This record gives sequence, structure tokens and C-alpha cells, in this order.
Amino acid sequence: MGVYEELVARGLIAQVTDEEEIRELVNSGKATFYIGFDPTADSLHVGHFMALCLMKRLQMAGNKPIALVGGGTGMIGDPSGRTDMRQMMTKETIQHNVDCFKKQMSRFIDFSEGKALLVNNADWLLDLNYVELLRDVGACFSVNNMLRAECYKQRMEKGLSFLEFNYMIMQSYDFYALYQKYGCNMQFGGDDQWSNMLGGTELIRRKLGKNAYAMTINLLLNSEGKKMGKTQSGAVWLSAEKTSPYDFYQYWRNVDDGDVIKCLKMLTFLPLEEIDELAKLEGSEINKAKEILAHELTELVHGKEEADKAQEAARAIFSNKTNTDNMPSTTLTEADFADGEIGILDLMKKCGLIPSNGEGRRLIQQGGVSVDDEKVTDVYAKVAKSDFEKGYVVIKKGKKVYHKAILG
Repeated sequence: MGVYEELVARGLIAQVTDEEEIRELVNSGKATFYIGFDPTADSLHVGHFMALCLMKRLQMAGNKPIALVGGGTGMIGDPSGRTDMRQMMTKETIQHNVDCFKKQMSRFIDFSEGKALLVNNADWLLDLNYVELLRDVGACFSVNNMLRAECYKQRMEKGLSFLEFNYMIMQSYDFYALYQKYGCNMQFGGDDQWSNMLGGTELIRRKLGKNAYAMTINLLLNSEGKKMGKTQSGAVWLSAEKTSPYDFYQYWRNVDDGDVIKCLKMLTFLPLEEIDELAKLEGSEINKAKEILAHELTELVHGKEEADKAQEAARAIFSNKTNTDNMPSTTLTEADFADGEIGILDLMKKCGLIPSNGEGRRLIQQGGVSVDDEKVTDVYAKVAKSDFEKGYVVIKKGKKVYHKAILG
């Protein structure tokens, strides 16, 4: 089985421009391909996971990945999938985010000499002359065709700014520039990027008379059709500072039964034969597949040691053992207490368990919060310093989320 056939078998491919040509290129290791990442935060998140795994798979088959960070397009903002305009970022913020990205990407992609490239489209987009761009590139785009593109439809309802309208041209220019600079002959991306990607292949054809190719991968959706990678407290990040290895492990350990095999196929590097065997599990045995999924993905992002720790902590908690060594924790300071006490809502926010007081009140009223196995029933309850007899207290949120608050 070639790598293209494996991508099909894993359910990754959504749309392709020229299937036979793409199959030949990737199976023979002759693709120089790029995937774009807009630096809208200082960490990648689960939404980027599938793209990173795809880059790793194709690199393992001999193809050359280019990770394109949108330092230039990030100053415009991609309207795809948006109903509002993205917040504008400074050059300094974008550069900081780019630096964070490379560190995380290096866990998936080998950036050693000649193996892969990390480039920033600010290097060519920020130096473009507007009048020259209009004459040279603008003439290649039909406004009628652009307005029919899916990436603009949602924004048209609330008002699409001219700034955002230029995004397709900028992304298309990226492909054109990468083709000329690095011989990049293929672009991969999420299925919501299809219109932008076709703009790039058409620009290369019209300006250079050359063929370039595009392939989209399916978005990571759960069985309800919603994007995966979100929790009550926000996105699931690849940064250990923003989402702890334990919480990252727990996210995958707790996916719905109907999503486990799909995630194993799309995101892990386990052989398909092994995944097919796991698909035969029924009832409570499905938890074995969930553990494998959670460990594989945590190891990919954080390394084997952190994955082992997270798994050990999760097993200890679910078997009602008292070992809290590897439980995610937060250390409280004197400033967190008033008259020797801290409110339960403040404590939960400090530990990152809730995004707001409203969410905390709802959880408490539904009986979903405990401190040291004592259910909290009062939204105004206080936790006193004297409650930290062993140096910490364990907060339980819902049935599966545990957190250790340490008295500093």
C-alpha cells in the first residue's frame, strides 16, 4: 500500500484536483508540498493536529514538507469559517507566535538539512507593491468566482471587509511564490480552504504555464458533526503550559465511543490492521482503545515520559487510589487568600477548571463539584487554609476531571 492509498484508507482525503498525478507524486516521494498555519495564538491546538500528522506521514514516505507560517496573511485574517472579523495582531506578536510554532512542529517534522522548510510569508507579502500586485496578479482573479467561494459566504451575511476579501489573493500568491522559490508543486489544507487552494493552482497555471496540485483533508469532526478540540474551558492546546499533558491525555481518553476508531485512523501511526482489531471491541472493552488513543497522541505531542505519567495518574484516579503524584496541579500563593480563605469559584478559576463564575455556579448547582470527596452545594462556599492539612486539596469536576490545589 502506497502512502496515498493509506491516506484514503484512514479517511483523511476530502478533495483532490488531479488524483492520479497526486497519487504518483506522493507515492514516489516527489512531492514538495506546503500547509499553511496562521499564527493567531502562541500555541498550535488540536485543530492543527491532523495537518501535522499528515506532514509527518508524507515526510516518512520521502516527500518534502514546507510549513508556511502566515506572518503576512496573519495581518489580514482568514475569513474561512468566520462570522466576524479576526482581531488584528502586531508584527511582534506574530513573530513570537511563529517562534512557538516551530518548537511544537519539530516534534512532528524533521527540519534537518534538506528534509523540510519553515518559511514565513511575511518575507514576500510585506514587500509587495500594491499597484504592481493589482496589475500582475489581480487580473487573474474573477470577482464573480471569488464571491461564490464558501470561505466568503458566512462573512457576506455580516459584511465582508475589503481587507478580508484580499485573503484569497494573498494565499494564492503564497503558492505561486513557493512554486518559484522552492519548487513547491502541491498544497494541502483543511477542506474549508478548497477555494483558496484552487486560486493558487490557477494563478500558477496562468502566470507560469505549469501544473500544481491541491488536496484537502477532512476536518476532525465528532459524531455530532462538531469540530473536535474544544472543552468547556476552551481549546485543547499542544503547549503543556496551556493544556497540561494530563488534561491532553484525558481529552482523548474521554472521546465518545463512536469517535475512537476514526481518531485512531486519522491521528495515530498505528498500523491499520491493529486499528481494525481494536474496532472489534464492544461495551466497556472500548476503554482499552481509548487508552491507546490517548497514550499515542500524548506521546506524539509531549513525549513518552509525560504520556506514561498521564496514563498512570488517570488509572490511579479511576481505580480510587490515593496517588496524586502525577495529577495536574496549581500552587496557591498568599495573595489568593482573603482572611485565610478562598472562594470555591475563585479556586476553580485559579486552577483553570472553569472559564467563568457562571459556569462554576452551574456545575455546583448540578452537583458536579467536590473538594476532597466532599460535594460542594453552596456556590459561595469557602476553602480555608486549614483544609490543606496534607498540603493540598483535590478538586473533582464532573465524573472524570481531577485537579490538585497545593498550598504554597
